[in-house]
Amino acid sequence: MNIKEIIRKKRNGFSLTKEEIEYFAFGAADGSVKDYQLSALLMAICFNGLDERETLDLTDAMARSGDMADLSAINGITGDKHSTGGVGDKTTLVVAPIVAECGVKIAKMSGRGLGHTGGTVDKLESIPGFKTSLETDEFISIVNECGICVAGQSGKLCPADKKLYGLRDATETVDNMSLIASSIMSKKLAGGADCIVLDVKCGSGAFMKDEKSAIELAEKMVEIGRGAGRKIAALITDMDTPLGKSIGNSLEIIEAVETLKGNGPEDLTEICILLAAKLLELAGKGSFDECKLLAKSKIDDGSALKKLAEMVALQGGDAEYVRNTELFPKAEFSLDVKAAESGYVTHMNAEGIGLACVALGAGRQTKEDDIDPSAGIILHKKTGDKVEKDDVIATLLCSDDALFKNAVLQFNESVTVSDEKPSAKPLLYGIVG
Repeated sequence: MNIKEIIRKKRNGFSLTKEEIEYFAFGAADGSVKDYQLSALLMAICFNGLDERETLDLTDAMARSGDMADLSAINGITGDKHSTGGVGDKTTLVVAPIVAECGVKIAKMSGRGLGHTGGTVDKLESIPGFKTSLETDEFISIVNECGICVAGQSGKLCPADKKLYGLRDATETVDNMSLIASSIMSKKLAGGADCIVLDVKCGSGAFMKDEKSAIELAEKMVEIGRGAGRKIAALITDMDTPLGKSIGNSLEIIEAVETLKGNGPEDLTEICILLAAKLLELAGKGSFDECKLLAKSKIDDGSALKKLAEMVALQGGDAEYVRNTELFPKAEFSLDVKAAESGYVTHMNAEGIGLACVALGAGRQTKEDDIDPSAGIILHKKTGDKVEKDDVIATLLCSDDALFKNAVLQFNESVTVSDEKPSAKPLLYGIVG
């Protein structure tokens, strides 16, 4: 088989065979296909697209290009939840223990944050001692013992996707829907779960900025999951405003704990209940409405919070930080950002606020950057709230007060205050599957 012939075939608008796609994907993983050839094929795909069968074949090939998780040793149905990325999105920390407490095993591999989006692994590592790098046997053992384990992604998971993702970013071939969907779903298929719920974000802080694009991505990913024999559904949720009130690693752990105590922000609590309910429904625990009540009951009786503490302890972390969040170190410096005028907060650009958080040291621009677990932003006002002049809109936290200058500029550029109260946006735009 010849990569030049494959490039020519797709450039001329023809569909690729399963074998040709495997040659391309496996060649990306092992380096036998050169970067410039991969880039040429990616560009041809962007111009001419992939059909449904090609998209599924590419997803499958990328999933099989490296390690495939074998969850057969886990007793019971396994579930996974994936978010397409957002600001203040700590839903895994709430959804996973709820679902595990309901009897569905959560064997989850999560990533680190990059750019304006936060990563679950970074958040959990703000708990002293917490291990996200686990051997397979240890990972399986923890899931069987307490029903939940959240670990970092193996470096050998989907190497073809890792290679192609970097090339897509460098060659402006990111925004092809099939390539986006296959990138996400290859990691989900390699993760091995029986049931998958996707949280497809929509808005200024999401990759999909508008509802139409979010629906299209959700439909394509659900098609892939079903084609691979998985039980799958996608919720399209709002990310035009940060989720919850806390952004930053230890701050988001604290807010997740408060949510599991029943004291969380309304938007975060509602989204978590919906995601947990859909995953439980896929796992056969009842109708969607019944599963919403079941999920809520695990917050009300405190058992989901105990489940989170149990997981933390089994993964080497100090569970006292879950029981008493006052133990988390506080940032050395804080700065209140105040309203320059009276009115209503009419828009909060979630991506811009996420970048302000990165400027404070809470995120990273490259994978090698260190992060400050105590840095972040606490929102006191959100879109739709009325403010008076000099009201505190947010508190910025960091360990180096020289970082405030750029962060404040970025934050202020991301918040709009005007006289007219904005129309309320839905938290849930729809469910696919």
